[in-house]
Amino acid sequence: MNFSSKLLENAVAEFAKLPGVGPKTALRLVLHLLGQDKEEVQSFSDAMVKLRNEILFCSTCHNISDQPVCDICSSPKRDHGIICIVEDTRDVMAVENTDQFNGVYHVLGGLISPMDGVGPADLEIDSLIERVSRGDIKEVFFALSATMEGDTTIFYLNKRLKNFKLNISTIARGIAFGGELEYVDEITLGRSIATRVPYENSLSG
Repeated sequence: MNFSSKLLENAVAEFAKLPGVGPKTALRLVLHLLGQDKEEVQSFSDAMVKLRNEILFCSTCHNISDQPVCDICSSPKRDHGIICIVEDTRDVMAVENTDQFNGVYHVLGGLISPMDGVGPADLEIDSLIERVSRGDIKEVFFALSATMEGDTTIFYLNKRLKNFKLNISTIARGIAFGGELEYVDEITLGRSIATRVPYENSLSG
């Protein structure tokens, strides 16, 4: 791709680093910004810098937050005895959009994937065990993507959690194997949460 400006080329190269954004899409986005008022572009830039510099992660569940403890973890209206275990913030949003869950979350920050060099120590697993060991948790349920990495992570976590006195469940398999949670429609995901099953039962399916 030939550019008439080095500034344009550099901006396109930066946008192209974003996941799912190819050079043509990056060029379209940059040209769109060039067509906006300088104030609007500055506002966009300021929002990104402010996000990166000031964003926090909840000290309890590790979800992205504006405060040290997120609104969900600090809410007295939530059932703090049920923890939904998810991969990342996108999955918290997906579950919340179903209106089928009133517990709290634990964000792992990824999935176990030996092929990608991601092991248990790279995820927020020790803090999950610490939360459960306090004794006030009655159920944890896995809302992880129906992929090989998701199943590997669930299998590992089940081994770590099975000696605690709590119910361990997983979302019902209304979600096809290979499906990532954030792309599942809200109705299907909601039904899968509402009809979640004990993890041990899911192994025979």
